[in-house]
Amino acid sequence: MNVLHISWKNIKDKPLSSGLSVLLMSLGVAIIALLLTVGKQLEDKFARNIAGIDMVLGAKGSPLQLILATVYQIDAPTGNINLAEAQRFTRNPMVKTAIPLSLGDSYQGYRIVGTTPQYLQHFEATFASGKAFENALEIVVGAKVARNLGLKVGDSFASQHGYDGEGHHHDDHKFKVVGILQSNNSVLDQVLITPLESIWELHEHHDDEKPSQGASALQLLTEDMPQTETAEEAPEITAMLVKYRNPAMGMMIARSINQNSSMQTATPAIEMNRLFALMGVGVDTLQWIALVIIIVSGISVFVSLYNALKERKYEMAIMLSLGASRTKLFVLLLLEGLIISILGTIIGLVISRLGMYWMAQQIEQSFHYDFAVLALATEEGWMIAAALGIGVLAAAIPSLGIYRINISSTLADE
Repeated sequence: MNVLHISWKNIKDKPLSSGLSVLLMSLGVAIIALLLTVGKQLEDKFARNIAGIDMVLGAKGSPLQLILATVYQIDAPTGNINLAEAQRFTRNPMVKTAIPLSLGDSYQGYRIVGTTPQYLQHFEATFASGKAFENALEIVVGAKVARNLGLKVGDSFASQHGYDGEGHHHDDHKFKVVGILQSNNSVLDQVLITPLESIWELHEHHDDEKPSQGASALQLLTEDMPQTETAEEAPEITAMLVKYRNPAMGMMIARSINQNSSMQTATPAIEMNRLFALMGVGVDTLQWIALVIIIVSGISVFVSLYNALKERKYEMAIMLSLGASRTKLFVLLLLEGLIISILGTIIGLVISRLGMYWMAQQIEQSFHYDFAVLALATEEGWMIAAALGIGVLAAAIPSLGIYRINISSTLADE
């Protein structure tokens, strides 16, 4: 007697009840798998990009917006700050590094970041071709940008003001691509990086911000401001990414900046924890709902097999009288629940990956972030085991009725 074959035939003989059980199981598995995968990949990407950044110094406004705009490049900046004023704080001995950023321009939807070579070093950039920028209007292109836009070393293009594709085009100042980065799963993949002087030069005729007396960004950042220069005459930047020598002592700098300047500080770790805490309420609720759906699926399996045992009691008694062992019949019913659970789990995982693919497309269009659609989170392994366990447990309880069948009385009743 092929137990697996018989179990499968029994499932096909009850398409409605079996289909309902599979549907409920697959929905629960799909929701949980999707939430686990998205949550895990978001946390990994966010943690990768804030590593080594203790504080972001920028214009007053929303701290979270400041972090999203300057670290993750997925929001509008809160404004600009004066470079001279920022340097008064970042030249503190407790500050190990301070990387300036100047934002505001883009090319075909991808953001251009004005900064120093230290920005590339911070994210451990490696070059697929070309080299780092040395002069104004030289630009290094992230791996994803180069791939999607077909850019290569030697190409030139004009950027535009803003991020929505509707801003002023700087046709009189064209960038030249000098380097293409290798992908390293950081924010570098989705941006174009150029010297600060490039951004200042682009806006020299449109804004009041301009370089100080022709000095290079490197000179401005490494030397004291000339005594003849007032803060109002100094160029502006969007933010500074700061790393402390001693994080505990560094909080004193943050407090001083917030209280005694026109700028604000934001701590990436704190702000992202707050964001995930807010998201976590909704995510946890959905996970609990999905778990309830899986449990209801288990109840459906239980009811289905319980009724099947009652309906097939006479059939089971005949099989027992012909020599089939009770253990084999128990396994027969148990396999029905296991097959339903496996089908529901597989279909659920497929649905979750289809949902992940759709979400990845939306996120890619809006924020240029990549997601590994087929990646399996460690937590999903536990979820799969739990789903199968619920199915087996739901099948095992009614299947135990096999051991209570009285062969003679059952056959006599019929």
